[in-house]
Amino acid sequence: MTRSSRRSFLKATGAVAATVAMAHPLAARPPGVPLGLQLYSVRDLLPKDFDGTLHKLREIGYTEVEAAGYYNRTAKEFRHAMDQAGLRCVSTHHPLGQLRPHLDEYIEYGHQLGLDFIICSSSVRRDPAAKGALNLDDWHYVADEFNRIGEKVKAAGIGFGYHNHIPEFGTEAGVVFYDELLRLTDPKLVSFEMDCGWVVAAGRNPLDYISKTPERFPLLHIKDMEKGANGQLHSAILGRGTMDYRPILRAASSLKHGFIEQEEFDIDPLEALRLDAEYLRKIEV
Repeated sequence: MTRSSRRSFLKATGAVAATVAMAHPLAARPPGVPLGLQLYSVRDLLPKDFDGTLHKLREIGYTEVEAAGYYNRTAKEFRHAMDQAGLRCVSTHHPLGQLRPHLDEYIEYGHQLGLDFIICSSSVRRDPAAKGALNLDDWHYVADEFNRIGEKVKAAGIGFGYHNHIPEFGTEAGVVFYDELLRLTDPKLVSFEMDCGWVVAAGRNPLDYISKTPERFPLLHIKDMEKGANGQLHSAILGRGTMDYRPILRAASSLKHGFIEQEEFDIDPLEALRLDAEYLRKIEV
């Protein structure tokens, strides 16, 4: 993506906000990378009012979403709800433990939704009976599984990727697990959706990875982190935490989808998500 396109991603949010204020809230999306939201952010609202929550997100300015569960809806029902709200579901999350036995089902569901990506959201140990954190051998096994799954998903016409949390940045014998995933997975089969907030929480810098191999990161989770009273980092409204997204977005030259995600709230969630969107409208890259 060109520098002007990255600016379009941020300016697009302003264009969408202006559109929503007009009489035609479902007008065509602006150019560049649209404003996206990971629906885990509204996990408490969707079960209570699925359709209404989606419409409110569109009113705020979001045009793309990433699913974190389908809320017991068929693909046809889920797609209909998105269409009615003026949203497009372009990506979805599934743990590796679910992907392996249900991959064909998720691919078929994804086709009906029109997904661009199926994302693995967590990993498993090589030995299902083993306890504790994954070790280096486990991550080597995971990389092999990603290549296998990625090949099948690609053959179905959808992209496959992996979303990190904190454990991926652990080390063994001086080797960073995340570095091994990048090294051992085939770039033609496996993309990475960097959750920038969790990278920082793990004590790493997202920019170190994105600037080195931007083509591996077509998706981002845009999340701010602030230190709580317990000394640990927690999800916060964008711009109120520790993170500066200007250099990150500037380096993300292959960005296709950027999803805001806020996991914790001290104000009304929809108001917080409105402020998150406003942050991206104002930021200059």
